[in-house]
Amino acid sequence: MESAFNEKQWILIAHLSGFAGFAFPFGNIVGPLLVWLLKKEHSILLEEHAREALNFQISVTIYVLIASLLLFVFIGVIIIPVILIFQVVMMIKAALLADKGGFFVYPLTIRFIKYK
Repeated sequence: MESAFNEKQWILIAHLSGFAGFAFPFGNIVGPLLVWLLKKEHSILLEEHAREALNFQISVTIYVLIASLLLFVFIGVIIIPVILIFQVVMMIKAALLADKGGFFVYPLTIRFIKYK
């Protein structure tokens, strides 16, 4: 049975599922990872969006972990909120562009999962 969601909805879920990280640890990675693993065979476009979102969320998680180490010298107190605001703004920007049919390349993203 085919899913009730269409391709565009899954793309939006891939980008916006990063908000799950605010609900539980590493949820920002689990969300896009699940979309990528479950739906990558259905659409090349969906696979690319989910991969881009996943790479961004992994990168942001690494940046927050590094900034957490800087809490000991108090710089992390400033850096962590900046990273989190950046994360939210980029996810919303990506979802808005995807909704219009575009593709958003997240800045400052390490490409852990390469494109074919």
